[in-house]
Amino acid sequence: MKLDQNRGGHEDLGRAALAGAAEALAKQKLGATQRIRQRLFSVAADYTATAAWSAIDARQMERAAQLLDRALYLAGMAKDPVAEMRVWNSYAMLAHHQDEYAEAVDAAYAAQGTPIARRNPLYGSLAHARAAVGHSTLGDRQAALRSLGHAQEALGKAEKDEARPSWIAFYGPAELMAMTAIVRDRIGDAAEAEAASHKALDTIPKEFRRNRALATVRLGLAQLHQRDVDQACTTVSAVFTLMSGHPIPGRMRSLLGDYYRDLITLAPDAAIAREWGDRYRSEWSRV
Repeated sequence: MKLDQNRGGHEDLGRAALAGAAEALAKQKLGATQRIRQRLFSVAADYTATAAWSAIDARQMERAAQLLDRALYLAGMAKDPVAEMRVWNSYAMLAHHQDEYAEAVDAAYAAQGTPIARRNPLYGSLAHARAAVGHSTLGDRQAALRSLGHAQEALGKAEKDEARPSWIAFYGPAELMAMTAIVRDRIGDAAEAEAASHKALDTIPKEFRRNRALATVRLGLAQLHQRDVDQACTTVSAVFTLMSGHPIPGRMRSLLGDYYRDLITLAPDAAIAREWGDRYRSEWSRV
């Protein structure tokens, strides 16, 4: 998970996660007690979900779907509601990146329906936030804001010091602000999106390099949508420095592409737009 936080999804991460899943399943076959076998299924589900997440971040969508199907099966064998909720959260993200926005909302609702999301407000908050993103992409302003409100309310009830799995360590007030920025920008509230992005970047831990880079692009998009072209280009250029020394994950490349398309649509003749485009094309070829 530390490798994912720092670098994002890539082939080595996926391979290592699947090796862990295979080891857990091999041990599961040794004939231990049912309780231990279920725990090993749970470990395998988590490893497989990590491999699926890596594929989503690298924009290997078909592979991600196959791995999520497998992870959901393993979570069921483990009777593990946390792993199940994790998989549905990832299904929502996968559907979103496949432009299946109604399906993304349905997956977020499935995440909300898991026992852990109903019982633990931290998980419930994440599921509501994921639904808010889906609703905003569908253009349903009221549903998006309602889901955001539920996410904020639930997070306020979450225990601050409770033990949690490493995969959900990213989620808290900072990440909710980052997701709020996405929602606000998509429903046309660019100024509110900019404010939320600033709040996110003030509190996202430094070690979450990929998350900070994504939030930075979102800040630039919010600035661009307010026609502050110079500031937006300066903001997004910081991403290349932030990710220096590491390949840019596929999901981040796609978001940068979204920014560039909006940039040349809104300011096709601006000198800084041409300069940023040159930098973008240079960085795009970096491996």
